[in-house]
Amino acid sequence: MTTGYVVFAHGSRVETANQAVRAVAAELARAGGYENVTAAFLELGDPDLNGAVAAFTRQGICRIVVIPYFLTLGTHLERDLPRIVSEISKRHQDLRIEVTAPLDGHSGLVQILLDRAISSI
Repeated sequence: MTTGYVVFAHGSRVETANQAVRAVAAELARAGGYENVTAAFLELGDPDLNGAVAAFTRQGICRIVVIPYFLTLGTHLERDLPRIVSEISKRHQDLRIEVTAPLDGHSGLVQILLDRAISSI
């Protein structure tokens, strides 16, 4: 089963912010050796999740893992993302979509904060 990975972010009117998310998705692909990785946005960026899923299904991908690029579980992840995934699942009943936890709670975040604190000295 071919898997596609979507780094799902909010999106911004500042295009360099959207480009940063695309760069993270590209780095995930490289570091993980994954062939099918893309960024998608809730709003203010392209593609949205529907567009990313459509592109993957055209490639024959039948499993998609959505990785929220959000720090905490807020309204967008509790309400908006489940609604979008449900709508996509209704249109693509043969598609398996999984959503991972947000970044909050991952042990790597403390190390990132520590790195930033140390670099400010």
